Amino acid sequence: MIVGIGVNLANAPDLPDRPTATLASAVSPSDFAQTLAAAFARWLGRWRGEGLTAIRDAWLARAHGVGTALRLHAPDGEAIEGLFDGLAEDGALRLRLADGRGRVIHAGDVFLI
Repeated sequence: MIVGIGVNLANAPDLPDRPTATLASAVSPSDFAQTLAAAFARWLGRWRGEGLTAIRDAWLARAHGVGTALRLHAPDGEAIEGLFDGLAEDGALRLRLADGRGRVIHAGDVFLI
């Protein structure tokens, strides 16, 4: 599994479409890295012990709601827009496209729109 995340540890970018924040005064980068690594280890243990369904269900309980507008940049450069339609049984992103078709996405950079 490969996971990419961004955390504003030193400063917050000025984005025109949403507020941002930084964790600079709350946590050091090394403390954050240790906390993140421990959390990944806990969830990996849960995945190994309970299977993907437990992880998928926990993620969905905390995710943006079904119908949230998303833009995906696929590894081949394709840009795809659609509405969040949950996660497939294997954990892949399900998008509902403008024409009503569903599409399952296994890799890419996802952005709220």
